[in-house]
Amino acid sequence: MAFIDYYQTLGLTKTATDKDIKNAYRKLARKHHPDLNPNDAEANKKFQQLNEANEVLSDPEKRKKYDKYGENWQRGEEYEKYEQQQRSRPQGTYAGGQSQGFEGFGGEGFGGEDFSDFFQSMFGQGGRSSGNGRQAKFRGQDLNAELHLNLKDIAESQKQTLTVNGKNIRLTIPAGIENGQTIKIAGHGGPGANGGPAGDLYITFSITDDPRFMRNGSDLYAATKLDLYTAILGGEVTIDTLNGKVKIKVKPETQNGTKVKLKGKGMPVYKKEGEFGDLYVTYDIQIPINLTDEQKKLFEELRGSQ
Repeated sequence: MAFIDYYQTLGLTKTATDKDIKNAYRKLARKHHPDLNPNDAEANKKFQQLNEANEVLSDPEKRKKYDKYGENWQRGEEYEKYEQQQRSRPQGTYAGGQSQGFEGFGGEGFGGEDFSDFFQSMFGQGGRSSGNGRQAKFRGQDLNAELHLNLKDIAESQKQTLTVNGKNIRLTIPAGIENGQTIKIAGHGGPGANGGPAGDLYITFSITDDPRFMRNGSDLYAATKLDLYTAILGGEVTIDTLNGKVKIKVKPETQNGTKVKLKGKGMPVYKKEGEFGDLYVTYDIQIPINLTDEQKKLFEELRGSQ
């Protein structure tokens, strides 16, 4: 069982900062994402490796254990507990009553085996965790994935199929989910060892900004241009919403920066069926340019009548 270097997987060294890890993961995950590499088994494998490396190195506690124990960081503390138990027993025996031939823990004295091989033999291929001869069961690793969507995608609930560890997972994405929000899919992480349960899959949603709107919770904010004549005399203006265009009335003598509310035209409220936020539109009144002499004269007359 070869040793896996999570730092090398992300193209980093052990001196990498949290920011370095985050940036490297995002860059490589986008490059190898299955959605961008359909039917590419190698890209899918690489994507899974990136998720595994990020899941460990982005968590300070897990990273600390990994730096100490290597690939088998999840099992390292189990072995330390095992060793502590042996120290309390008569010298030369272990929990099963047989001779204990190891000299300690620290990467030395194991006949040239690396940590991965050592732990595999200790816990995965006949190693005993108690005197009854049963192998210790270990829970599988949790995995992390990032799903990229836009505001239009989350304007209503939808189903997507994700491929994780070679398995297709049918996922329902609730309307109105927030940027950075994470959901857990139980039992779809890494496989357990010795009959232990599988880990969980955590999916973080990355919602791309829409150039037309600014989002704040379930409310949306937008600006729209309004010509001077409509602002003065009143009329109609066409507004973009997530679900298409709508026309709204403009009151006469509307001032620049006036804000109007379109009730129910914002984002769906997360997990509240039939509830929506509002859309707030700010008018940006445009001053006409390239006026003719006659038009300028009319404005002069208006100014003179004030």
